[in-house]
Amino acid sequence: MTGSILLGIFIIILVLAAVLVVRTCSRQPTPAMTASVELDKGPRAREYGEQLSKMIQKETVSSRFDSDKTKYYEFHKILEELFPLVHKTCEKHVFNGNLLFKWSGKGKAEPILLMSHQDVVEANGSWEHEPFGGYIDGEGKLWGRGTVDTKGSLYCIFRSVEELIAEGFQPEGDVYIASSCTEEFSGEGAPLTVEYLQSQGVKLSLLIDEGGMIMEEPIGGVKGTYAMVGVLEKGYGDLKFIAKGKGGHASAPGKNTPLVRLGKFMADVEKQDPFTSEFNPTVLEMFRRVTPNMNFGMKFVFSNLWLFKPLLKKLMPVISPPGAAMLHTTIAFTMAKGADGLNVLPQEAYVTANLRFIPHQSTDESIELITEKAKGYDLETEVIYKDYPCPVVNYEGDAFKKVEQAINEIYPGVGVSPYVMTGGTDAKYYKNICDNCIRFAPLYINKQQYESIHGVNENIYIGALPMGVDFYKKIIRGN
Repeated sequence: MTGSILLGIFIIILVLAAVLVVRTCSRQPTPAMTASVELDKGPRAREYGEQLSKMIQKETVSSRFDSDKTKYYEFHKILEELFPLVHKTCEKHVFNGNLLFKWSGKGKAEPILLMSHQDVVEANGSWEHEPFGGYIDGEGKLWGRGTVDTKGSLYCIFRSVEELIAEGFQPEGDVYIASSCTEEFSGEGAPLTVEYLQSQGVKLSLLIDEGGMIMEEPIGGVKGTYAMVGVLEKGYGDLKFIAKGKGGHASAPGKNTPLVRLGKFMADVEKQDPFTSEFNPTVLEMFRRVTPNMNFGMKFVFSNLWLFKPLLKKLMPVISPPGAAMLHTTIAFTMAKGADGLNVLPQEAYVTANLRFIPHQSTDESIELITEKAKGYDLETEVIYKDYPCPVVNYEGDAFKKVEQAINEIYPGVGVSPYVMTGGTDAKYYKNICDNCIRFAPLYINKQQYESIHGVNENIYIGALPMGVDFYKKIIRGN
């Protein structure tokens, strides 16, 4: 009897293993596995690179503590010199340094909006080339702060409209170009622009902002070249956790003083945060599209998520923190304050935390969960700022397919995948006037260039710019 049971279990295991292997082997590699991007090495790339260099040379570092917009108006002068037809043809609006252009259409097609911000973050650290020098090296790389984030895509937007106007083309529907100078600190630029568009009764059919780009191996273990198109942007929050105590002299400390309680709380959250991980539809579709080009071990797991999903939820933070961030609300502790004296116990201390809220456990629920955990350490929670996750763009809808088709035509063979934006963009402010806010910059970059965003040695291939221009032209022509 026992032998029969063991034999039955063995057969079940054998059949299960066979099913898993068959499902894995059925996922055959896609063209993305061997696709490559051929950079333009001709005069067009050189011309575009030299023009973008002029935009890079104008320092446009933004700060919420600096209200002087002089540098942005000077930057606008550069745009006017580079793109005279845009400025002659389009209706221009400026909202305290933030730009909006309207290119009127000849028909009744629904309007679209293309956007990339003009401001950049500081360029600290040791750079190989001057961060605002706009240097083009012998390999065809343009160096400087903003080349990737996001003057490169801003250039391509303006250039595409400039060339279409020169060709005598007029879109069927209105085309808007927006560029804020406050994106890097979530300032007033995009809200002011949206306020104006709402006052004009504008409802956009499509918006394309910064986001994913075109990269090789966008996820560890995934071979091939992909265009990662952001369709979901998480909500944003800043919280303060406050610990109070009696204070006193540091020579006679008690137990569980404010800083100690804060430390225990942070260690607990890092070890076990209260947020639930879920494979949302966007992430499932992303893995469905990239799984065929994974190495066998990863393909075995991701081809059989019906079995391995619970295990992956636990292991993802170890395997891939960026991947884990797509599954749940994240929390990162960012600032701290204790006593003002080195030998003084604080009567009050605090830490701040930055949270990014996932739709399935949105803003208010996530704040409630972390607040309850903080109470266990006798901490008060103060909400400094909060907003909510944006509507998810349907990857089977017309807007996504329009972007996907343009990518397929400009970058043959390159895979296209939706994904979750873990950072923030200006697109979040447009959710009341657009149901299809897509986060994608149509430029090819390598791993070093991706990692240089907000870091040192930011640079971009000038040979990638012509394809970026052609992408936006296809989007506009298809309007």
